[in-house]
Amino acid sequence: MNYLTDRKRAEGLGAGGAGTHHHWQMMVSSILLVFLVPAFVITFGLGLGGTYEEVLAYCGRPVPAIITGLTLVVGIIHLMREAQVAVEDYMHGLAEKLTLIAVAAFSYTMIAAGLFALVKLAL
Repeated sequence: MNYLTDRKRAEGLGAGGAGTHHHWQMMVSSILLVFLVPAFVITFGLGLGGTYEEVLAYCGRPVPAIITGLTLVVGIIHLMREAQVAVEDYMHGLAEKLTLIAVAAFSYTMIAAGLFALVKLAL
């Protein structure tokens, strides 16, 4: 006599169970980008039109630097998660794992390079 329930028999055969977590991550980053992108565009626009030294001084101020850094980090993480979903949907096996590692490595490298350039500009 088999005492397994239908749910117990189906475990491990369906979805990975991370869909809700991923959905909330994407919703939070999307909401942050709704506010950060216009703030970045306005901040960037206010810095245009000056000499090179004036623009460097403007971008080195705390508010433009923080808005730029937050937009960079949140935007790249949002794009990284979208790329991971596309890879998980269309690739399988070893190629999927290697591509996910490459996407994450490239994304974090872009964040590090962008923040390094921003800190160098601000100092």
